[in-house]
Order: sequence, then C-alpha cells, then structure tokens
Amino acid sequence: MDNVEEDDTSPDSPGRMSFLDHLDELRRRILYAVYSVLAAGLVSFAFIGKILDEVTAPMIAVLPTGSLLGTEALDPIMVYFKAGLLVAVMIASPLIMLQVWYFVAPGLYSKEKKLAIPFVMASSTLFLGGAYFGHRVAFRVTWDFLNQFAPGWMAWTPTASSVFSLYLKMVLGLGLIFQMPVVIFVLAKFGIVTARFLIKNFKYAVLIIFIVAAVASPGQDPFSQLLFAAPMLVLYGISIIVAWVFGKKKPPESEES
Repeated sequence: MDNVEEDDTSPDSPGRMSFLDHLDELRRRILYAVYSVLAAGLVSFAFIGKILDEVTAPMIAVLPTGSLLGTEALDPIMVYFKAGLLVAVMIASPLIMLQVWYFVAPGLYSKEKKLAIPFVMASSTLFLGGAYFGHRVAFRVTWDFLNQFAPGWMAWTPTASSVFSLYLKMVLGLGLIFQMPVVIFVLAKFGIVTARFLIKNFKYAVLIIFIVAAVASPGQDPFSQLLFAAPMLVLYGISIIVAWVFGKKKPPESEES
C-alpha cells in the first residue's frame, strides 16, 4: 500500500497558478500593504510633533544655527509627510511582512506554512532593528562626520529636504539590509541557496559587503565603512545558520528491493 502524505510533503498545487495569476496575487498583496501603511499613518500623524522632535534632535544638534533651512514653500509639509510615512511603515511592518508571506506561501509545503508567525515576527523585528540602528547609530555618526568637514568660513545650513532624504535612505536602507536572513530563509526553502554555497562564497560576500559599505558610508575612512559593514557581516553569518537549519532537504530515495 502506498502511504503518501500530500499535506506534508508537497506544495499546495504549485502548478495551478499562471503567470498572470501570480501578477494578480502580487498586485493584491501590494494593495493590502499600502492599505496597512495608510491606516498606520492615522496613528503616526496623531503624534507627528513628538516624532519630529525625536528625528530632528540629532540633525540640529551639530548645526551652528540650530535649525535646518527651508527653501521651498512645501518644505514644511514634506518634512511632516516624510517623518509620518516613515513611522507608518514601521508600525505597519508586521502586516507588510504578512503580505510577503502570503505571496510566497503557495510554493511551500504544508508543514512549512506553519512558520508564518515566526516569519512575520522575525522579519518585522529585523526590519525595526535595522531602522533603529540607522536612526540611533548610523545616521548620527554619519551626520557628525559630515559636519566635521564644514569649514569655519562657510555658513553650513543644510536644507530640511536634503537632510530628511538622507535620513530616510539610511533608516529604510538599513531596515531592508537587516532582512538578509529572511531572504536567505526563503531562498533556502526553495532550494536556491544552501549553507554550503554561502560558506564556499564567503570571501566574495565579504568583498561585496565592503563595496556596499564604501558606497553607503559618507567617507573613505575605515571607521565609517566598518560601521556599515559590521552588521552585514553578522547578518551573513546568521544567514548561513538559517540556510543550514531551514534549507530544503532532499527527499530520501525510496528503497526498492
């Protein structure tokens, strides 16, 4: 008698969705993610004053004038909008990650679909951790570094728009970089990468990481590059463990006598 547990050993109808079906599913997930951000925006904009106080404190602390420069009529509105949107994305991050899970889940086994809650919790925590690192450490160090280059004969008063753009790129960028273990988890589940592959190509990964750090950091000094590269190196090491634990296992060959 054949004993086949389809619920645990096969994906749920992986071939039934056409390319257009996948695109439609992606569109739905993106719309749900946008709706969650809009809903979270109602909460963030209710506390926008306190949010701006927290965000702008490190920006104006190093400036001689103690203020940022506004040159356009819409600058105040744009600052409010960018700060509120950033916090809204953070609040909605668990729901956004849930939509990501729903999109990739049809290609997983039934047993693997039970990892939905750990996936959402881990990815949300990593995103918020990366964003907090960008806000509390990376941006402040970068901003202090840039301020040191302002000569005494220059009235250095950066525009609010440019500073907030830099701040958003660093905070959201590091939040996405911290998703490396989650991305490796998905790739390992589909058998695209393995722990052995990641270990074998470790030296190339280190090279790429330091290239990214050199581009992202404000200067060419080793300290700034290390500030960006260190978290990525740690995350790569964690990703190797994730790929080893959760990687796609080869099904045992049936023994025929």
